[in-house]
Amino acid sequence: MPLLLLIRHGENDYVKTGKLAGRLPGVHLNQRGQDQARALGEALKDVPLKAIYSSPLDRAMETAAPIASARGLEIIPEPDLMEVNVGKWQGKSVKVLRLMKVWKIVQNSPSRFRFPEGESFPEMQTRITGALERITKKHNKPQDIVAVVFHSDPIKLTVAHFLGMPLDHFQRLGCDTGSLTAMYISESGANLVKLNQRPPFEFLQKGK
Repeated sequence: MPLLLLIRHGENDYVKTGKLAGRLPGVHLNQRGQDQARALGEALKDVPLKAIYSSPLDRAMETAAPIASARGLEIIPEPDLMEVNVGKWQGKSVKVLRLMKVWKIVQNSPSRFRFPEGESFPEMQTRITGALERITKKHNKPQDIVAVVFHSDPIKLTVAHFLGMPLDHFQRLGCDTGSLTAMYISESGANLVKLNQRPPFEFLQKGK
């Protein structure tokens, strides 16, 4: 039962535009996001990580870089850890989208929603959890600790899936930028150790 450290990327300025970034390239960490990434690297430098996986999007890879550097690891890009494919909604104003009738479905019944020319929330959950299942099978020793850097909704959908929560409740979970959620995952079950934690991570220190 390896311990997975599910890490949300640091802050970026695109979100302040009020638009959905989706999978847009060129969305980089801002200064605060870079500080968050460095803080994660510092907090995890003495944690014996076996590997670090990341969504290939810029903001995730930039967050993973200080963590990988501190441990002398290569970042392993995993396409199935990417943000949701929002299709035609990519780059659209959230303020405008909220005026649409389907916005209530997104917020209240996401299991029934598909982004126009994109993917559905159940499809995203299946994609993400499939990637994490592959990672846990590769690093399956009880003492293995693996860092996985990706995105907010995918992390919350991961937690909901492994804890047996209904998909429609996943938005009740928290996942801030630069945060860490820790889960033990095995074929026989899962155990949520920490949710939405910021550095320092006392529970990962030696002797804890």
